[in-house]
Amino acid sequence: MDEIAYPKRVLTEEEINILNKKYQPLSVDQRINELYNDFDVNEVMLTSSFAATSAFLLKLFADINKQQEVFFIDTGYHFPETLDYKEELSRKYNLNVKSISALKEEHAFTTKDETWKKNPDFCCSINKVKPLEIIKENYSVWVSGLMEWQSDHRSTLNIFEQRGEILKFYPLLDVSKERRDSYIEKHQLPFHPLVEKGYHSIGCSHCTVPGEDRSGRWNNNPKTECGLHL
Repeated sequence: MDEIAYPKRVLTEEEINILNKKYQPLSVDQRINELYNDFDVNEVMLTSSFAATSAFLLKLFADINKQQEVFFIDTGYHFPETLDYKEELSRKYNLNVKSISALKEEHAFTTKDETWKKNPDFCCSINKVKPLEIIKENYSVWVSGLMEWQSDHRSTLNIFEQRGEILKFYPLLDVSKERRDSYIEKHQLPFHPLVEKGYHSIGCSHCTVPGEDRSGRWNNNPKTECGLHL
C-alpha cells in the first residue's frame, strides 16, 4: 500500500504555544502517543545518530509506532562500532532505518581536504546538515532526543520549537540523566560498544575522543554542536 502524502504544515506561534502547554505535563510515553494524534506518521521525521544511548529514544518510538521511519545520516566517518550498533538496534527493535548521505563529490572533497581539521563547522555542514535539509522539506515535525542537561543551548528549549520551516519536537527534553539511566537499566537497553571504552557522546571518528557527556566531541575546539539542532 502506498503511503499517503501529507502537505507540509507550518504552525503559528499560538498553535505551538498550545502544543507546549498540552505536552508539558505529560510523560514521555504520553507525549509520543499524543504526537500521532496531532500529526500523521508521514508528517513526522525521526533521526538517530545511533550514538551512546540512542536505544533509549528508539525503543520508546518502536513500542508506540512501528510504522515510524528512522533516518540515519551516514557521514562516511562513523566508527565501525556505530554502524554495528545501528544494525543491532535495527534488528532488536525492528526499526525501519533509511540512511542518507552527502553528495559523493562533496564528501570526497572533505576527505581529501581533511576539512574536519581546519573547519569542523563546514565539514558538519556538508556531511550532516545539508543531506538532512533535502528531506526536511517533506515533513512537518522533526523528532529529536535532545535533553536539556546536555548543554547550555539545550537548556533554553521548549518541547516544541519552530526551526525554520520545520517544527522540532523534544519529548525527552526534561528527562534527567538519572531517569534516562534508570530506564536503560530497567529495560536492559544495549549501549553503544564504545561507551565501555570511555566514550559518552559519539560522533564521527575524526572528531570524537573519550570524555564525559559531550566533552569528548570536537576535542580542543569550542564547538559543541554539529549544527543540526541549532
